Amino acid sequence: MEYESLIVEKTGAVGTVRLNRPEKHNALNAQLSHELIEALDALEADDDVNVIVLTGAGEKAFCAGADMAEAVGGNGPDTSNVGAPAQAVARVLRTAKPIIAAVNGYAYGGGAVLAINCDIRIASENAKFRFVGASYGLVVGAFQLPGIVGAPLAKELIFTARTIDAQEALRIGLVNHLTPIDKLESTVMETALAIAANSRAAVMASKQVIDAATSNSEALRQEVQANRGLRKSEEHRERFRAAAMRVTGGE
Repeated sequence: MEYESLIVEKTGAVGTVRLNRPEKHNALNAQLSHELIEALDALEADDDVNVIVLTGAGEKAFCAGADMAEAVGGNGPDTSNVGAPAQAVARVLRTAKPIIAAVNGYAYGGGAVLAINCDIRIASENAKFRFVGASYGLVVGAFQLPGIVGAPLAKELIFTARTIDAQEALRIGLVNHLTPIDKLESTVMETALAIAANSRAAVMASKQVIDAATSNSEALRQEVQANRGLRKSEEHRERFRAAAMRVTGGE
């Protein structure tokens, strides 16, 4: 299948999906989001693929989150709770096969959630994370992050929306490993091939059991419900519009 905003490759039993909008810091617009969903569907249905790797093009950004210029359009922020970027991020979480995030730069907002929705995160030394939802008037990452770094630290990172550099991300368990940027892909591939060499059925079943042991469907429901209301607020509209103006250089 041909994609305009993605590069999909296979190496043995490993399928790699590369977000390919480096000029936009791999931000998720509608096209990229739909293509990501299609690519994950195809790789999950491919019996020759045991492991999926998700990364970004270039050496600056893994994913900058939703494409803010597209999101604001001419009428303010999209108030739908099921926009294309949200659907793509949720599709990563539902991936039955193991998925590794090769975080090749900064991962902000929806990009940070894209990374934490993967099973394993291996990051370059220039990687940075930021859960910006509260600064936009939304709940972003609150369902997943406590299970990764613990509730008190998750609260700090989400409440303050501060930036987490690569070394701190490693220290707090947000990423599994750090590597120089020029060794990121080889390090990730080594891990992916090691997983792919094992029983696919056993690995997938193990993932299902671990997810059942650590996830909280009620917390996910509450996050979705909270954002459904918050997206309708004037505060969110104003905060999101102001942030979009800063990003796009508008007035």
